[in-house]
Amino acid sequence: MTFNKLVEKYKKKKINVGIVGIGYVGLKLLLQFGIKKVNIIGFDQDVQKLDLLKKNISPISYIKSSQIKKIKNFTSYETEYSKINKCDVIILCLPTPLKNKKPDLSHIIDTMKKIKKYLKKHQLLVLESTTYPGTTEEKIKPFLDKKFSIGIDFFLGYSPERENPGDKRFSFDRIPKICSGYSSKCIKLCVSLYKIIVDKVIPAKNIKEAEFSKLIENIYRSVNISMVNEMKMISHKINIDINNVLNLANTKPFGFTKFEPGPGIGGHCIPIDPYYLYWKAKQSNIDAKFIKLAGETNENTTNWVIENFFKIL
Repeated sequence: MTFNKLVEKYKKKKINVGIVGIGYVGLKLLLQFGIKKVNIIGFDQDVQKLDLLKKNISPISYIKSSQIKKIKNFTSYETEYSKINKCDVIILCLPTPLKNKKPDLSHIIDTMKKIKKYLKKHQLLVLESTTYPGTTEEKIKPFLDKKFSIGIDFFLGYSPERENPGDKRFSFDRIPKICSGYSSKCIKLCVSLYKIIVDKVIPAKNIKEAEFSKLIENIYRSVNISMVNEMKMISHKINIDINNVLNLANTKPFGFTKFEPGPGIGGHCIPIDPYYLYWKAKQSNIDAKFIKLAGETNENTTNWVIENFFKIL
C-alpha cells in the first residue's frame, strides 16, 4: 500500500483503531471514534471493567451508560492482545505513575513486550500517556526497530491527552489536539487520525516538543496553584479574605490569570506529572526549583488545611 492510499484510508474512516488502556483517557477516545462510526477495539486487563462495557454500562461516574450504548455497533473489548494485528492504529493510553517520585514506565514497557509480536507493517502506533521528553523514542521505538523501518513501513507518533474529567464547558472535539511523529509521514498520518475526532489538530515539529508541551501545561497549573495557596495562608494570617483579593486582581484585563486556592492539590495529573520533568532535568544536572517548591507548597497546604479544621472543631 502506498502512503497516499494509506492517508486516504484514514480520511474515509476505513480504519480499525485499537485503544490500549480504557481509563478516563482511553474511554473518551473510544467514545469519540465510535461517534464518528470508526471501528474500535478496546484493550484492558481489567476484566470487570470490560464486562461492564460489554453490557453497555459505563465504569466511570461522569460518563453516561447511554453514551456507551450509542456506539455498541462499532466497539469490541479484549483482554488478550492477539487482535492488535487487526488494527490499523494502536493508541496507548496507559498509566505513568511515580515510584519514589521517579517515573514508572512499567505499564508502557510491559505492554510493548506483549504486543510487539502482533504488530505489522503500515500500522500507526501513538502514545498518549503523559511522560518526560524522549520517552517515545527511547522506550517504544527500540521495540519496533528490529522489525520495521520507522517512517517508511511503520509509523510512530505522540499526542498528549488533554482530558479534563467532568468538564462540561469544553467538549472533546473543541479542545485542540497536539500531534507529533518520528518523521514527516508519521506526523501526517497522526494528524489525519485525530482530524476524525477533533476540530483542530496542531502538528508539533517533533515528538520531544509534544511530550514537553504536556508537562509544561501541568507545571504551569502546579506552580500557580501553589502560589495562590501560599497567598491564602498569608492572607489568613493577616486577616484578609483571599477570595476578595483575587476577585479584585481579576478585574485587570491583561497579565493576570485567576487561580483559586484549595486544600492543596488534587486530581490525577498535577501532583504527578511535574515530577517527570523534574526527574528528566536531574539527568542533565539541572535542579528544577519551581517544580520542587510548588510540589512541597501544595503538600504543606493540605497539612495546613487539616490543622485549621481541627482548630475549628
